[in-house]
Amino acid sequence: MPEFFNVLPPDEARDLLFGHLTAVLPSETIPTQQANGRVLATASTAPHALPQFRRSTMDGYAVRAADTFGASESLPAFLQVVGEVPMGQTAVVELGVGQAAIVHTGGMIPDSADAVVQIEHTQLVSNQSPVSSLQSPNFPFEIEVLRSVAVGQNVLQVGEDVRLGAEILPAGHILRPQDIGGLLALGIMSVEVVRHPRVGILATGDEVIAPEESAGPGQIRDINSYTVAGLVEQAGGLPVLGGIIPDNFGALETAAATLLAKTDMLVMSAGSSVSVRDMTVQVIDGLGQPGVLLHGVATRPGKPTIVGAINGKPVLGLPGNPVSAMVQFDMFGVPAIYRLQGVTKMPRRGLVWAQLSQNIASESGREDYVPARLEDGANGLVAVPVFGKSNLIYTLVNADGLIKVPLNKGGLLAGDWVEVRLF
Repeated sequence: MPEFFNVLPPDEARDLLFGHLTAVLPSETIPTQQANGRVLATASTAPHALPQFRRSTMDGYAVRAADTFGASESLPAFLQVVGEVPMGQTAVVELGVGQAAIVHTGGMIPDSADAVVQIEHTQLVSNQSPVSSLQSPNFPFEIEVLRSVAVGQNVLQVGEDVRLGAEILPAGHILRPQDIGGLLALGIMSVEVVRHPRVGILATGDEVIAPEESAGPGQIRDINSYTVAGLVEQAGGLPVLGGIIPDNFGALETAAATLLAKTDMLVMSAGSSVSVRDMTVQVIDGLGQPGVLLHGVATRPGKPTIVGAINGKPVLGLPGNPVSAMVQFDMFGVPAIYRLQGVTKMPRRGLVWAQLSQNIASESGREDYVPARLEDGANGLVAVPVFGKSNLIYTLVNADGLIKVPLNKGGLLAGDWVEVRLF
């Protein structure tokens, strides 16, 4: 088999994969309170306006704005307070010319009022009996308004937050805590979300053993299954561990076919490097159509990654080296999981700017991802590269994120400001 016969840049490789994926997975209905992080299968619309009634944004007095025009500390407006709007109740107070009513933050505004004067901009008229608190006032009493208000000032109007029937969240939206609050504010107690994609994960290799086993000479513990599983969960998928398969074509073919049949995506780690023992390409091609889409991505680490699709399901062959496997799954597996849920725009990842502590060598025509540790510097954050071979997992354990060296760059220089993609 020719080495890396169809290497593509990462963006082109992702587009190629996405072009072979099927439509969004089936949906399920769950309680809104349990939907954080899930993806909406259908758009949500407002069953009523929010707010449903005019509300005060301040503690103070509901007034007719015209009665306060021109008011100042040297020439206050005098208003008679004729009642109060209790919290959680309908405003039944009617205001005439020169009258006001006590209102509280979030409380309803009388129909006859069009503004609220905050309590800090008022004071009691000095010639009346003192009122120490507005908790139990004696009506009527008189106040001085020391600052004028405009129509609508300190008032939330009906539908100012959300209009009746408006689309509040589109299909394909990843629900966040504030979205949960917004849905519940409208009384939406359940939502239709996309089912969690099930991702089958296989480790391969005669030398690979389970993490709980004692490693003998020439043996290594399987960690790729678990780092990939963690990335799957972060992206909203359900990892399905298929175990460790020896370097036997028949065993790998059977395990891959069995796991793919009951999942939405298949990932195999190791077996993607070019060697006489490489069976991953043949196995993927034997699973269905179209099979392997490309073998090789213009990146480091992880150049020998295999990208394929079987009957609309993504299939990845990851390098066995843990750094390569994790970086490549983040580049291809994570976006595929989101795409299966109907998310066409990847959620924003944590990015910070930092000043590079030392040069990073690279080759033009290849994207490099370099682990980096973040430290405090005189001018802000400093990115310190954590250099190490791609089979050393602690290059990632000791890092805070990845520095991306762009495709058309021959490297980065010490002192450059770079983006660090946080883990």
